[in-house]
Amino acid sequence: QVQLVESGGGLVQPGGSLRLSCAASGSIFSAYAMGWYRQAPGKQRELVAAITKYGSTNYADSVKGRFTISRDNSKNTVYLQMNSLKPEDTAVYYCNDILAHEGGYWGQGTQVTVSS
Repeated sequence: QVQLVESGGGLVQPGGSLRLSCAASGSIFSAYAMGWYRQAPGKQRELVAAITKYGSTNYADSVKGRFTISRDNSKNTVYLQMNSLKPEDTAVYYCNDILAHEGGYWGQGTQVTVSS
């Protein structure tokens, strides 16, 4: 059974940090690459970070240098360390296969709010 459970979100002040976790089960974690996505109110979901099963990473320009994606294959878990957070990082964050489409399975996401 496919399942994605995101956690670690919350309210943080600008410049603060959060670490998100995503526990994946089923065939999703065996995908070539996993990614963290985010969806801000009124905007489309966007991919912000990706990591292959071999550990190679890639980032959207908007988060490069501030966010770090990692994975623990022994725990089927993907992480997103977010530093120097900005108000524009406010969104619901999701993890999934980088080939996931909007009509497919998604977890419930975790809300990140950056505000003073």
